[in-house]
Amino acid sequence: MAHGREREENAYASVGPSLSVRWVQGFPKQNVHFVNDSTICYPCGNFVIFINIETKKKTVLQCMNGVVGVVATNVPYEVVAFSDRRLKPLIYIYNFPGLTRRTKLKGSVLLDYTLLSFSYCGTYLASYSSLPEFELALWKWESSVILCKKSQPGVDVSCMTFNPMNWRQLCLSSPSALTVWTVEKSNQEHYLKAKSVKLPMEDGSFYNETDVIFPTSLPKDLIYGPVLPLSAIAGLVGEEAETFRPKDDLYPLLHPTMHCWTPTNDLYIGCEEGHLLMVNAETLKVTILNKIEDTTSREGCHLINPVTMAYQKGGVLISGIDGFVYSFIIKDLHYKIEDFLQVEEPVEHMIFSPSYQMLLIQTEKGSIYIYTFGEEPTFNRVLEACDGKFQAIDFISPGNEYCMTLTHSGEVCVWCLEDGTCASRICLNTPATVLASSPSSFSAAVGTQEGSIHFLDVRDPETPRAVYKVFPSEWSVQHLLYDQRGIYLLVGTSEGCIFIINANPSSLFQILGFVEVGKDILQISTVSLLETDIVEVMVLSPLPETGRSRLEIFTLPTTLPQVSTSFADERGRLRDELIAKFLYEIEHTLSSAVLDYQSHQVYGFCNQVPYICSYRLPEKEHSGICILKPYQKVQSKHYGPGMLSLSPHGLWLTTIAKGGILCIRDVHTLETFARSRSHSHQGHGIQSVRISMDGKNILVNGRNDGTLVYLRWRRFGGNLASEILEYCQKLLISLSNTMDEENDYLSILKRESLNLGSTSEHTINEDTKKLSIDSSQEELTQVDNSKEIPWLQQRSQEAIRKEVKLFSKKRKEIKTGIKALAKTVLTMMEENEAIDNIAKLGQKEFSLDLEELERLHNENEEEVAKCFHMPYVVENFPMKERTDEELKELKRVLQQKKIEAECLKLQKEIVEVQSAITLVKKHREEEDEEEEEDVAVKTNNLPNYLLGSLSTDFGVHASLLSGQLELHSREEKINQIILLKDVIYKVKTIFNNEFDAAYKQKEFEIARVKERNVRIQEIILDLDLEEVVWQPEFDDCEKPERTLVVENKEITAHRFVNPWQKNKTQFTVTSKMEQWLLTRGPDTRHRALMDMMGGVLEVKKEDILRMVIPQPAFMAKPDAVWSEEERKQFKEYEKKVKELNEEREKYRKSLEAEMKKLQNSIQESTQNFDEHLKRLFERRVKAEMVVNQEELKINNLVFSLLLDEEISSREAFLNNYLIKKQAEKNQTSEAIQKAKEDLDTYREHYDNLLAEDKVLDRSFKKEFSEIPSHQVDILYKLFKRRPRIQKQKIHSDTASIVPFGERPESGKLNKDAFSQLMKAMDDLDNISNMPEGLDPLVWDHFCQTRRAKVENEQKVKQKAAVLMEMVAFLRRRTEEDEKLQQEIEKVFHERIVLQEEKVRFQLNLTIQILLKQGQVELENFQLLLEYPDAILINKSIIEDLNCVIRAQGQKKVASMMESKDVHKGIFQIEWEHKKMEMEMEDLNQKAWDIQMLFFSRDRQKYLNEPNYETLIAIQIGIMEQTIAVLDKTHKKNVENCKKLLKKLGRYSNQKDIANYTLSCNLREELVAVSERKDICNAIGSQLTCEKIAKEQYENMMHQQKLTNISKQQAEQISILQAEVERLRMKTFPTLVQM
Repeated sequence: MAHGREREENAYASVGPSLSVRWVQGFPKQNVHFVNDSTICYPCGNFVIFINIETKKKTVLQCMNGVVGVVATNVPYEVVAFSDRRLKPLIYIYNFPGLTRRTKLKGSVLLDYTLLSFSYCGTYLASYSSLPEFELALWKWESSVILCKKSQPGVDVSCMTFNPMNWRQLCLSSPSALTVWTVEKSNQEHYLKAKSVKLPMEDGSFYNETDVIFPTSLPKDLIYGPVLPLSAIAGLVGEEAETFRPKDDLYPLLHPTMHCWTPTNDLYIGCEEGHLLMVNAETLKVTILNKIEDTTSREGCHLINPVTMAYQKGGVLISGIDGFVYSFIIKDLHYKIEDFLQVEEPVEHMIFSPSYQMLLIQTEKGSIYIYTFGEEPTFNRVLEACDGKFQAIDFISPGNEYCMTLTHSGEVCVWCLEDGTCASRICLNTPATVLASSPSSFSAAVGTQEGSIHFLDVRDPETPRAVYKVFPSEWSVQHLLYDQRGIYLLVGTSEGCIFIINANPSSLFQILGFVEVGKDILQISTVSLLETDIVEVMVLSPLPETGRSRLEIFTLPTTLPQVSTSFADERGRLRDELIAKFLYEIEHTLSSAVLDYQSHQVYGFCNQVPYICSYRLPEKEHSGICILKPYQKVQSKHYGPGMLSLSPHGLWLTTIAKGGILCIRDVHTLETFARSRSHSHQGHGIQSVRISMDGKNILVNGRNDGTLVYLRWRRFGGNLASEILEYCQKLLISLSNTMDEENDYLSILKRESLNLGSTSEHTINEDTKKLSIDSSQEELTQVDNSKEIPWLQQRSQEAIRKEVKLFSKKRKEIKTGIKALAKTVLTMMEENEAIDNIAKLGQKEFSLDLEELERLHNENEEEVAKCFHMPYVVENFPMKERTDEELKELKRVLQQKKIEAECLKLQKEIVEVQSAITLVKKHREEEDEEEEEDVAVKTNNLPNYLLGSLSTDFGVHASLLSGQLELHSREEKINQIILLKDVIYKVKTIFNNEFDAAYKQKEFEIARVKERNVRIQEIILDLDLEEVVWQPEFDDCEKPERTLVVENKEITAHRFVNPWQKNKTQFTVTSKMEQWLLTRGPDTRHRALMDMMGGVLEVKKEDILRMVIPQPAFMAKPDAVWSEEERKQFKEYEKKVKELNEEREKYRKSLEAEMKKLQNSIQESTQNFDEHLKRLFERRVKAEMVVNQEELKINNLVFSLLLDEEISSREAFLNNYLIKKQAEKNQTSEAIQKAKEDLDTYREHYDNLLAEDKVLDRSFKKEFSEIPSHQVDILYKLFKRRPRIQKQKIHSDTASIVPFGERPESGKLNKDAFSQLMKAMDDLDNISNMPEGLDPLVWDHFCQTRRAKVENEQKVKQKAAVLMEMVAFLRRRTEEDEKLQQEIEKVFHERIVLQEEKVRFQLNLTIQILLKQGQVELENFQLLLEYPDAILINKSIIEDLNCVIRAQGQKKVASMMESKDVHKGIFQIEWEHKKMEMEMEDLNQKAWDIQMLFFSRDRQKYLNEPNYETLIAIQIGIMEQTIAVLDKTHKKNVENCKKLLKKLGRYSNQKDIANYTLSCNLREELVAVSERKDICNAIGSQLTCEKIAKEQYENMMHQQKLTNISKQQAEQISILQAEVERLRMKTFPTLVQM
């Protein structure tokens, strides 16, 4: 495969053996371009790949400075341009097919070029860069100069194209904007001018944009100040203010996705929403093309999401993400969609070949297809891309014929090393991660993200197949590695487990066990020598906590497959003591490490420093962790972290890193002997490298650039080749027998693996069913029968099953306890859900956070107090503690105000008492004494109605507040706001203190009522009354914290007491009882007191109501049997009872009087508190009024500050905008001045050239004055004669296919025309055209003179064209300058208006005045908003002025009454005279009116008819009858019409059916007619007579139509004339002679 290389200075040139690029494999990520009709190219990594469409041969061009950026091609000149992606990138232009550099373009771009585009005609190249410049540049690439450039910061562009018909127009599009750039030229100066295209909204309509900078429709607010634009309100002062719009004013616009030019200089724009737009490049008028719906088209075609577009004659080709290519046939402003081509994948790019005979289609995956037009169109695949970038690579052993690649989607491709063609591919349909090829058999292993490993049979590289699958774990496979002899396959997972698998297919790839190492394995290295029976494995993992790296080395015997059960435990883990596992740590981090073949040292690539180190391993065995020290250290000369690997024979150490350079070093000296830069750091370097077994072939895979590079040695011999070839030969001989056996077994592996797999699945399913029966085993995952179980999980399940049997009883006990605890918690949660919402706790509220509760309580200290008997509720003001910043700011303002007051006082003293020093001293002595009085006087001198609030009623001093008419500056307003906030705080504090006192008083009243209620309750009990005692309590709103307190009576459950606590309580009670019995002693005295005195020594007064006199015992007998003694005792008993009842009655009355007194006192005290709380409520209303008044003043001040900021923002924006426009004006002025100078200079040259041309014409006869005059005349005619130049005819085939035709540059056209003219002049200079009798020498001189004249004329024409171009350029610059001048004048005017508004706003202050009701009277209840002539004065001035006016008015009234009586008689006489004259005039007028009165017939009938009302009634009756008859007739007509409509409907249906039949026939006839018409057009045999007949027929129809129109107009005119005559006669006046 041919390849090219950029000729640059290579800093990595090496001496000795060197590597060369044999072929490069990669797929396009950018757009593919045509170099010529048979070659395409695209960038891939560090290379530009060229593909011949016919032969499929590839050629590569390498960029030595890194990744290839963007690519563009110029077909007429057959050059390729591409940029690199380094700092300050360059643009290289190469010839094709020579691949030699033609030029190098160097600009001022810092980071990267994003777009390149060649002009279709001429040697122009446009480039666009990304941040920070966002620069559009126009190059003259042949001379490597920038003609002009323009920067537009922050604007990303996705597509850039030249107008094929005019190189001076470019279109730049992005997903949100479309811009047309025009290149204006003035001689050698070029100028870029941008015009943005106004895109329609998503619904297809256009939004009428208003002027954001100078809006003209802003409302006028005469109260609150000027209304400013939204940008000023938003505080924007920079360039963003020019385009700022609020969110509600933004409407979604169409999003362009691609565009293409037309031969008519129009643009077709495809939008993401499915619209197709047409833009005129000159006027930028946007037209939305309408789609013609076609019912026969396939379903869903209207859901096209366009991605790419290509113009063809009559329309465009558009592709979308659905894999279809559609043909849009455009006619006028309509288009029709037809299916053109179906591709298997979503199409990303389309482009026609230069001859328009082929269409290149590039898919999203990177495949390339070619559609060839012709009689039999063909559709061929040029390049089939892999599904994603290469994830892993490896050789198929021994690595001299084929290699394999793996993509993320699981696609494995086999490539031929000879020519880089794809031999075969197989897709595993699962996300894959790593790939490894076995050296002991023709098999390969693929690791996946799901944790499985697929084994492939690659005996036949053209038909690989998947033969087996193992599933070690569910963890992602990160590393796959065969040892050097292919005995074991080591599988590293993401969780730090390394599985050891038997690499022989004959063992069905048995999993032998696993080893646990550190997580995030970085690399696995093995040593498996031919002369040993062990395999040494080293694993590198990081220790990010300590900043170190860990190495774990263990040994696997070759006999491990036979003794794997004894080496591993029940879960499959290999025992550390059996595999001789040792741990090592390195004091710094490594990104890679390998173990040398002698197992004496380790090579490591340092992660944070650019060094490669070797570490000696200790010879003695050790326990624990051994720290390794660097033994040898060399600089890596790599960028970023790298990777190490050993060659198959172990003597080469390859190093790769992020810089993209491959280095091959000697393993002993670590010196580099071969180096190759196949990738770059822009693509994140090299991902992996593989060396074949014989060392001749090297594969290098990029990390992110998607490039696979195949390298070979330029010179391979000597010791470099002999050692590795000898090792390769030994290894192949050693593995020959094993490879034959294992390869033979691969042929029968698939069938056996399937049978074994089904058996194992059956066993797994049975085990799963057994495990699901045991209900106590919940740790095991219940696996579906159809799901495959990993090997590690199977081993774990077996081990768990044994553990379950061993500890089943203990597990059941723990499980029962957990279930009981869970049940209790669920019960508590269910009870919580069942209670009321006010008492319900949330999920997070089961644990109470006391600190948070206290914080919330401190923030909200709102309290409530209620009256006892009245419906009044008083709330205090909830207040937050002022912060330190607020207090500090308040202190500053107060200090400033005091200083200002002192300064003002001192100024007054200096002015007033300058002449009296003694008075000044006296004043200073009395100053301290009068300071407080002055403050009070100042406070009293400012009335409340001028202060704007009633804050002084609360004792708040307003002496430091500035007057409302003095707040002009911003600082004064801010200080006033701070002081007003302090006033509000003080008012609230004063009221809260009053509220706290009232609240404490209520607490005292409730406590006192409770004390009195105790006595009332005792009296009620003594009197046995059923009255209810009124007990006042605090409501829940007054004490909300009481809701959270749980009282004992609310708890219904019994308290849980432990048994030991219960025993302790019983013991304590028993001991206390015994002590009490011991302290009492004998109870003789107590029994005597109970028997004799009723248990008391003295009878209390309260016990009278309970005293009972015992009845004598004889009262139980009848009265007749009583004795005298008994009768006396009975009388005494009755006397005692009577006395006791009298005492009871007296005591009862005293108790009732006491209870009534207590109740009255309670009522009086509570009512007094209610009155106090009522007054506090009124105080609360007044306090809230004051707070609102102060807050209103604060809001007015804040609004004024905000408006002041808006005005400042607007003023700053206008200043910035003015500076910007003035800078633009200076640039345009300089451009105009320069253009004028250039124009004058060029005009002078043009005039000189024109004068020379005239001189040549005039001096002709003088030069030929020696020859006869008739010959001079003949020569002069020949001198004026010019040859005719025939235009080259474009080939008909090319003209019919290529829509743009030939597009040469104007300069090239001039050169071609001049060369043709010179060729034609050669024909005129022929000797055969010489007049007869003329001397040949004279003829030669004549020919030279004429040729000089022709050349001079051509120069004059060219100069004239350039001169016209320069004049037009100057005119455009002048127009721009005038426009800028108008904008500057507009800005100046706006600034003046804004300054006037600002001054007016600062003078017109908004003040707050307190006015009593009735002081302001308005007429008709109309609220006036403007007082332009009003002034604010004191009310007393008006009252005094009114008194003076009233007195003067009374005097004036008295004088007027005197003069009134004098003039009264005169006025009365004059009035009577005027009255008589007016009556006379009225009578004369009435007489004339009677004479001229017009009597109609109705009036005559009214006057002559005696029974006029009866006559009217008769007429009304007749009209009603007539109306009834008409109504009846109308109904009949309606019924008839309905019947007729039904009949016509049926007839219409019949006609519709007939019309449908006729339309079907008509369609067929139209098809036939169109076919015949096409035949006739093709044959060209249309008869002239038919044309004449058709024209005569059309003329006749047109004449007939005009005749009918004239007849209709004549009839309408006659009708209108009759109507006019009737109306004229009707209104004709009738004069009756009286």
